[in-house]
Amino acid sequence: MAAFEKTGIYMRLSRDDEKSGESTSIERQRIILKNYVAEKGGTIVDEYIDDGWSGTNFDRPDMQRMLSDAQSGKIDTIVVKDLSRFGRNYIQVGQYIDYIFPAYGIRFIAINDNVDTSDRGSTAMDMMPIMNVFNEWHAANTSKKIRAVLQASQRSGKYTSWSYSYGYKAGTDENRTAVIDGEAAKIVKRIFELRAEGKSARTIARILTDDKVPNPTTYFTKLDGGKWNRACNPYWCPSTVMNILSNPVYIGSTVQHKTTSVSYKNHKKINIPASEQIVKENAHEAIICRKLWDRVQEMNLSVSRGKTDKLNQVHALSGLLVCADCGKKLKLKTYKKSNVCKCSFCCRTYIDLGKKYCTSHSISEQEIENIVLQDIRSMTGGLSIDEAKARESFIREKAKSSEQSRYSDERQLKAYQSRIAEIDKLIQTAFEEKVLKNMPESICANLCGKYQQERRTIEEEIARLQKRLAEDNDGEKDADEYVRRLKSYSSCESLTRETCLQLIHFITVGERDERGGRNIHIYYKLIDDGD
Repeated sequence: MAAFEKTGIYMRLSRDDEKSGESTSIERQRIILKNYVAEKGGTIVDEYIDDGWSGTNFDRPDMQRMLSDAQSGKIDTIVVKDLSRFGRNYIQVGQYIDYIFPAYGIRFIAINDNVDTSDRGSTAMDMMPIMNVFNEWHAANTSKKIRAVLQASQRSGKYTSWSYSYGYKAGTDENRTAVIDGEAAKIVKRIFELRAEGKSARTIARILTDDKVPNPTTYFTKLDGGKWNRACNPYWCPSTVMNILSNPVYIGSTVQHKTTSVSYKNHKKINIPASEQIVKENAHEAIICRKLWDRVQEMNLSVSRGKTDKLNQVHALSGLLVCADCGKKLKLKTYKKSNVCKCSFCCRTYIDLGKKYCTSHSISEQEIENIVLQDIRSMTGGLSIDEAKARESFIREKAKSSEQSRYSDERQLKAYQSRIAEIDKLIQTAFEEKVLKNMPESICANLCGKYQQERRTIEEEIARLQKRLAEDNDGEKDADEYVRRLKSYSSCESLTRETCLQLIHFITVGERDERGGRNIHIYYKLIDDGD
């Protein structure tokens, strides 16, 4: 066997391998490889070390450097302790040893496995595919164990992520329980309070930026003692604000196991459905009280997103007015009359496409505000005297709304059930046509696959509707909250953004008739939510 003059020795150690002790350490591998090359009279040109890298990942830095040197002719022999040090993906290991290395005239040696590509007829080379499969099985089994341990730790309440949400820092206990970071927590609370007042995420971001409040990235950079990097934008953006407003960590809950990788070989991250995520309530001290959290989440789910005007203000009814005919939202327009600026709402379809597709449905800011304010006052006028009557009125309206929703759900359920029966007949017909050889098997399989997919989707919708129909839609549980909201706004002198978002789901505005009248319907939350 000829000596090898241009040898590269490769060493790898994963974090899991570290638990095996000295037998797989980088230093132990170096000793074995150097002794082997010396005994064979070879010359080591370079050493290649990937410490802390998985064998299933072939994008390791020194692995890539070694392959580049092999292709350029710097080395002509690669020596490793065993096949598993080179890699644990049997397909890629086989590609390198059987195709890539021979193409560049590279000799590959795995000492402990007696693999030497200069002797293709050896028993070790015949057994190499089987050894590679076992090496990959070890990686798969290890990955499964690690995932199981990680999820068990998360279910027990241990915080497994390296980073903490803005407003918290790592605790010193064994579970690394999140503890409040006072300075950042004040900003978090301020964000929630601004949102509860009706401010949009864009407006909140602008307020924080104007007040020169460091955004989370800048804050953490300074907290770690790092110098501020100009590439790190110090300004707040709406998406950062919305991430904070929707993060349940601020009410004391931890949500872990939100993402995972496709497999132990494919490390692409994928999102895990909310139903499968690991949630632990009361895991740490809350920054935001439940009442404030619920108010903010309700606003986040509102049909209104609210747009700011030239003065950076959001109109109280912005995004809540809907055209009764085309269903588009009404847009706030500003115009001058007798050198006085006035505002009115107008149908978006009419503005964009003209009167051929919809009429203006124009209504002045003053008029719609007076109508809404008067309607709120008419409901709240007797609350201080007779709350029982208000509760009775709420339950009656809620029952009426629930009945309409129930009727719609029952009709949809029947339509879905009818479609399921049709799909079963179509599948049976396609199968019979295939048996009679009137339809190619490939077309039959394709059709049946599509029908089955549609059937599964419909079954999920049926389950959702059946669950909703089975729920108790009695208005008693929401009556107290409804009365509380009305009482809190019964004495309001003018409409505010907070009032509208708390009370109103949306408002439909009809076009004026020949007599100047129009239909305007206000859908209040808790009564007209339709659930």
